[in-house]
Amino acid sequence: MRSEAVELFNATVKRVDPYEAVRNFVRLRQGTLILGHGDQAEVELELDSFDRIFVVGGGKATAPMARAIEDLMGKRIDCGVINVKYGFKEELSFTEIIEASHPLPDKRGVEGTAQIMELLEKAGENDLVFSLISGGGSALMPYPANGISLEEKQAVTRELLECGASIDEINAIRKHISQSKGGQMARAAFPATTVNLMLSDVVGDRMDVIASGPFVPDRSSFQDAWAVLRKYELKDIPASIRRYLQEGMEGKVPETPTQGDPIFEKVYNFIVGSNILALEAAKEAGERMGYQCLILSSMVEGETREVAKVHAAIAKEILKSGRPLNPPACIISGGETTVTIHGHGLGGRNQEFCLACALELEDLPARVVILSGGTDGNDGPTDAAGAMVDPLTVERGKSLGLDASSFLEENDSYHFFEKTRDLLITGPTRTNVMDVRLVLVR
Repeated sequence: MRSEAVELFNATVKRVDPYEAVRNFVRLRQGTLILGHGDQAEVELELDSFDRIFVVGGGKATAPMARAIEDLMGKRIDCGVINVKYGFKEELSFTEIIEASHPLPDKRGVEGTAQIMELLEKAGENDLVFSLISGGGSALMPYPANGISLEEKQAVTRELLECGASIDEINAIRKHISQSKGGQMARAAFPATTVNLMLSDVVGDRMDVIASGPFVPDRSSFQDAWAVLRKYELKDIPASIRRYLQEGMEGKVPETPTQGDPIFEKVYNFIVGSNILALEAAKEAGERMGYQCLILSSMVEGETREVAKVHAAIAKEILKSGRPLNPPACIISGGETTVTIHGHGLGGRNQEFCLACALELEDLPARVVILSGGTDGNDGPTDAAGAMVDPLTVERGKSLGLDASSFLEENDSYHFFEKTRDLLITGPTRTNVMDVRLVLVR
């Protein structure tokens, strides 16, 4: 069952390969650029009408997305700049790759974003811009607003990550202390034509949230950003950031561009890959293995430990009553949970999910396996994608002198699973469509 769980997880990652996602959506036919899934053409653009073609973007999966555009466009590309996470670089012919830090932004990310903005400012009315955005793009394309330093932006990002703020809340602040997020790259590229291709890593596939929506109209405001600070009672926010947000609320700083702004008239925004596609791959593979499969949801959010209890409860119900499926059953879910940090350990939301599940499974027969992994191959600041547990996991820990409850309280799931050898290690997958959770019951 453990081998089957890993095989199912690998199938989800393969389905959302970023290179294939772009090539399946973007095609050329006799000088016409065709954009759309399958045989459906949502937009057609004549390449001869453009003087130059530029490539920009950022995210963990952006390098293979850029390779797909280069393979399609070739020498038509004038130049390009993209930001990727350290270790996610590929060899490209026409596009410069700048490696930067994630999840906390660094100086390299700022430098790369400055180059992207400079390139966009050069784009004219007869130019075409390909924007390639994927998970992690917000942290990898930092460009602090005037008067805010990178260190101050790092400080607020760290505070937001540790307080349990949602990705929407984090991005509301990111957009409003930035010169590039929340539609501001579209403002820089105007009046060029922009094709913005996104690999979604956000619940519900909201375009304005993916990488903080650099080419998408912003739904949030300075008021929303300030409300996040008040909600979580964040006291250690740098004075420069508080001052900038207050000036924005007072109208002294321009608001991010919203729906209806003329700068978006020649911007085409598309999602080429998402979490639900990954979950469908797991369902198909699971059915081939003989499992009855159910996709629970691709939009699961909430506190990780509580979500874990729900998934473990479903496993218990299947064993007891055969609901919602008779064994062999495979329950599949996706989305992105949050961890409120209380301890000083090492881990990520997928490992924390699995450790919480392990405690719930302890008294069950050894007919259950639960896996949770990030499709990007990275769970928190660790080298693991996630973990995998069964009803014997807690006991294996005890045999090594480890108390699972204590490790959970310290948010130290990584070191627990490192000892029990339950870590899911995939290496960088170069894609990112949030998390996949699998509950197998036989």
